[in-house]
Amino acid sequence: MQQKHQLDFSVTVAALAGVLLMPISAFAQWEKVKPLNLPRAADGKPNLSAPAPRGPDGKPDLSGIWWLSTGRSTETAPPKYLENIAADLKPEEVPFQPWAAALFKERKANLSKDVPYSRCLPPGLPMITSFAAPWKVIQNPGLIAILYENSSTYRQIFMDGRVLSKDANPAWMGYSTGRWDGDTLVVETAGFNDKTWMDFFGHPHTEALRVTERIRRRDVGHLDVQYTFDDPKAYTKPWSVTIHPILLLEGDLYEFVCNENEKDLQHMDK
Repeated sequence: MQQKHQLDFSVTVAALAGVLLMPISAFAQWEKVKPLNLPRAADGKPNLSAPAPRGPDGKPDLSGIWWLSTGRSTETAPPKYLENIAADLKPEEVPFQPWAAALFKERKANLSKDVPYSRCLPPGLPMITSFAAPWKVIQNPGLIAILYENSSTYRQIFMDGRVLSKDANPAWMGYSTGRWDGDTLVVETAGFNDKTWMDFFGHPHTEALRVTERIRRRDVGHLDVQYTFDDPKAYTKPWSVTIHPILLLEGDLYEFVCNENEKDLQHMDK
């Protein structure tokens, strides 16, 4: 019986994610779409290893549509960071506080039936970028916006020097400010509520969570995003993971409405 439940869990994770296991290459809803202005190799194909583009201010231009590969050998497997944001770490490298370790163990044991995303609630950070679904970066000198297909939500990264209020209303996605450290965008996000999970396995956090992202456009086609999680109420020290999104060459964001024709929750509650 346990084996059947585990299979159901893997299938449900993929379904709940609204996962695009392979990026869609059609512009079915648009006409007269111009191809991306990308550097080309000698064979005419996009040269994704060419130097990263830069904006008028000389900073790397992160604009574009990005997505994260599943990181698995089969297309039907759920994305590994969606299941477990610490997939590349050894268990002892996640410095749980005792209560957080117990809660994580409990969530895994009940096959994550209470994950908030199963009820169409916002996934929060870092889960929002762990889906094999695209997100769009829109960059201006004073503001960077990120639009996410998988939950029809967004983030604003303010680059104008503002500071988060000490009395900010706790938010699902937190509040983000950014600055440049050379060619790396450093994003600080705080002001979270404690209702989201960090992944489907159930790494917990509290309202004390602060997430630092160091985002570098390595070249035309690749991003390196390092997350550092600092939550002294849930973990004994900060810990970090790194993901590597790639540029989506064709397609655009699709509308995704979690509540429309929703059929997964009944299976998560069993």
